[in-house]
This record gives sequence, structure tokens and C-alpha cells, in this order.
Amino acid sequence: MPYRIAGIGEILWDLLPEGRQLGGAPANFAYQTRALGADSLVITRVGTDELGEETLRRLTGAGIDVHLVQRDPVAPTGTASVQLAADGQPQFIIHEDVAWDRLEVTPAAVQTLSQIDAVCFGTLAQRTPSASAAVQALVKATPASAVRVFDLNLRQHYHSPQVIERSLELATVLKLNETELPALAPQFNLAGPPKDQLAQLLQRFELDLIALTLGSKGSMLASPQGFSHHPGLPVKVVDTVGAGDAFTAALTLGRLAGWSLDEIQPFANELARHVCAHAGATPPLPPALAHRFRTS
Repeated sequence: MPYRIAGIGEILWDLLPEGRQLGGAPANFAYQTRALGADSLVITRVGTDELGEETLRRLTGAGIDVHLVQRDPVAPTGTASVQLAADGQPQFIIHEDVAWDRLEVTPAAVQTLSQIDAVCFGTLAQRTPSASAAVQALVKATPASAVRVFDLNLRQHYHSPQVIERSLELATVLKLNETELPALAPQFNLAGPPKDQLAQLLQRFELDLIALTLGSKGSMLASPQGFSHHPGLPVKVVDTVGAGDAFTAALTLGRLAGWSLDEIQPFANELARHVCAHAGATPPLPPALAHRFRTS
């Protein structure tokens, strides 16, 4: 059977200069894991508005399970205004009081998550106390054997030390980037070069794996068994929206498949490079990348 994977949290429309694109880290993660061969679903909440209907159509069209996407009768579907800097880096303005801020724990979601292989969650969907409680309860519903990926994904002011620490305590895998690691250092008294800081986080939270993405300089993976560095791949960047989510998808599936750190690195970097070379977070994958983990 294919791996069963869930993205929990925000879903929103990125209002890019060239038009709107469906996004949000959990949705991007689900899209990429589905494209790589997994059975993927999203646990989120959308409005009963036009964008909510379009969200369901887009997800279903990508083969993503939407039976746990909740509908809110009052709050609108999430949106984010996005402007791209000269280097292709996105600048987000994420709008508040939207449907995914009202995510709930449902019996159906708990039942589904009790049989999941991996789950990905972050800080943005935990920007309100009620949503944070819901996200963490849903993550706790996964089995002890599940890969629990905490994608730090710091956005604007929508995070707190308390949410970060509780999420790390739930996670088995942490994914963060080169600007987010320095943000964690004061909170957890991390010292030394990045490799040493990752080792300190591994030990403190008893994590199985940490992925540090380094932009054009590649990535570093750290586990209790060792470290792996990849120098990155050359790419003509169109935009970087969704590249980190693609990396996380490859990392998660590689972990489930039992790949070594050195086996995960080139594949995860190649998938991220593909996304950077195209507009939007979810470009179609070429045959060389698609369905890599299809098992049935």
C-alpha cells in the first residue's frame, strides 16, 4: 500500500503578481507527497465561499483526499498577498480571522490520523490558542510509529516561544531554514556553528532528524547517527514559493522508505530546484521525479 500522509493546518490562496495560486505549507506538502506516489490528505478549514469551492476542486484534481477539509459558514477562505523580491524570495502578508484559524478536532480526523504514516504541521496554523490546541491534539492522535514533521515555517509575528517548544516536543523531525535557526538560538541557548546547534536541538528534544535548508548553499541533515551536507544545485530561480515544502515532502518519504541521509539529500534538493525553476508552489513534476515512492 502507498504511504498515508497528512498535512495539518493552513490552506490559503497566494495572491501572486501573475495571479492567484493555491498554497499553504500543509497543502503544498500534500500535493508534493501525492505527486511522489503517496496517499495524501489535508486537514484544514475553508469558507463556504467561492475560494473554498475552488480549493476543494483544486485539491481533488490533484488527487488529494479532501474528506477532512472542514467548511466554515462565517469565516472566509484564507488568502495571502505575496510580493517577490529581486532574488525571487516571497514576502507574505497573511490575512487574519480566516477559516483555518477555526480548525477543529473531529472524530473522523482522529480516526484517520490513528492510521497515518507521517504528518506535517507548522507554526502558522497555530497562531490562535484554539487552533494551536486543535493542531497539537491532531498530531497527538498519530501512532507512535508515525513520522511527525514540524516545519517551523516562521511567518510575520504568527508564532510564539510556547508554540514552538510544544511543537518540538511532539515532533520526531524538525525542518527549518537558514533564517529560522538563528531565531531559535536565543530561545534554546544554542551556541556554536549550525552543526553544533542542530546537535543541541537533537539532544534536547530527542529528535530523529533535523533538516536545515540553506538556500543556494544546499542543505544539512542531522540525526543522532550523523550529519550530511549537500552543496545545492544550480538553478535559474523564477520564485522560491513552495521549494521548502517540496524538500520536506522528499525528506518525509525518504525517511519512510528507510533511505540514508546521503540518499535523501540529492533527491530533496532536486525536487526543491524543480519548484524554484517554475512559478508557483506546485508545478507538475517531470517523469524522473514523479511517483518515485509509489508502492502499489
